[in-house]
Amino acid sequence: MTSSRGHQGAHGIGQVEKQLNRQAQAAEQIQGTSQTDQEVLAASREPSSVLEEIVETHNE
Repeated sequence: MTSSRGHQGAHGIGQVEKQLNRQAQAAEQIQGTSQTDQEVLAASREPSSVLEEIVETHNE
């Protein structure tokens, strides 16, 4: 048993996140990934220089 409502809520949120991830994975296995999902995943794997540009701008 948890000692506070905040802790109970945090634990519940973690369980919900795990369940949603499982559902998303099951849907992907059944339906396949959409073209948009594939593009977003590919873009997330590419190196980005946006942060470097921001840092350089603020240092000038």
